[in-house]
Amino acid sequence: MYAVEKAEAKWPLCKDAGSGRWRSALLPGAFQVTARAAEALGCIQPPKSANEADFSYGVPREQVAVFRALDGQVYVVDAYCPHLGANLAAGGRVVGNCIECPFHGWQFRGEDGKCTTIPYAEKVPDFAKIKTWPSCEINGMILVWYHCDGVDPVWAVPEQEEITSKEWVYRGHTEHFVNAHIQEIPENAADFAHLTFLHEPVFMSGVDLRYTHSKLWESVKHCWKGEWQPEPEPNKHCSRLVVKHSLTVFGKHFSLMDFAVRARQVGPGLVYLTFEHAFLGRGIILQSVTPVEPLLQHVIHRIYYQRNMPAVIPKFILKVECVQFERDIMIWNNKQYLSKPLLVKEDSAIQRHRRWFAQFYSENSTRFTFQKGGLDW
Repeated sequence: MYAVEKAEAKWPLCKDAGSGRWRSALLPGAFQVTARAAEALGCIQPPKSANEADFSYGVPREQVAVFRALDGQVYVVDAYCPHLGANLAAGGRVVGNCIECPFHGWQFRGEDGKCTTIPYAEKVPDFAKIKTWPSCEINGMILVWYHCDGVDPVWAVPEQEEITSKEWVYRGHTEHFVNAHIQEIPENAADFAHLTFLHEPVFMSGVDLRYTHSKLWESVKHCWKGEWQPEPEPNKHCSRLVVKHSLTVFGKHFSLMDFAVRARQVGPGLVYLTFEHAFLGRGIILQSVTPVEPLLQHVIHRIYYQRNMPAVIPKFILKVECVQFERDIMIWNNKQYLSKPLLVKEDSAIQRHRRWFAQFYSENSTRFTFQKGGLDW
């Protein structure tokens, strides 16, 4: 996990259609990934002792300390000590259920942020506290809730029973940084036309879009059919996508590669991609999207698969998924987000997706204005 400095005007922007102002893609209520659960035992890069704190950019515009206390519970607190501003995640220790500041030894309880110990003081003042962040540990991940208005979580992250029961086990992950507006990535779910063009060439043709339609591999093609729908109350923060895949070789259907992928988007940044195949088994890819800085998203795909299946199968699936995702990245890294795109009637799902995604913005989200005519860089 990594640190994020507090800064102004450093987040993804989108243009407000009414006012013409640019606004941040900071979302009013979302769970952001901070780490895999196993990594909360200590520092990730590099691994150190199990009683050290960790830090993350999983909370937009904030720097936080993530630690596992003696009781096994994971806590997320502000990284900066309210005493003199030392970073608890840079040299801090876990003492019992508290995190200890490396500067003067002040200790803060993970549960409520209350300062419990000041080594050189007779009494700990009641006002000595540090901010705590709502968080949860689920599906092998640690997530922290961020809301620009400070509102408590209004929905919960669903548990994947097969991961909890260890019927499905962790088999690897991919990690990418994408130069795009945060809305671009989930919007792909409603863009069916791109499936039949961008993702039609067989994965073996690679990720460089200049060559994916080469004659060498034109005899083998992926065929995709998708359907996207938002979920009704009480799960209006969720949407579902069903994609049916088939493969043709020299125009003939290769039925062995028929399968369906069911993707459930939970909030703006989490996606559950479940799949099942008669011979290749069952599993899930968990996708998380976390904003890092202006128009920069940190995307992780983690795969969990049937324990009794050879590890080579999920690793192959993850590789194929990575190839297809990196084709999208080549588009995202070089495109512009359009608030008023030119759509045809066959693109109606994109407009419906934008209306659904609008719920994740708030009137109090950070807004930006650009000064015209200035020469400042």
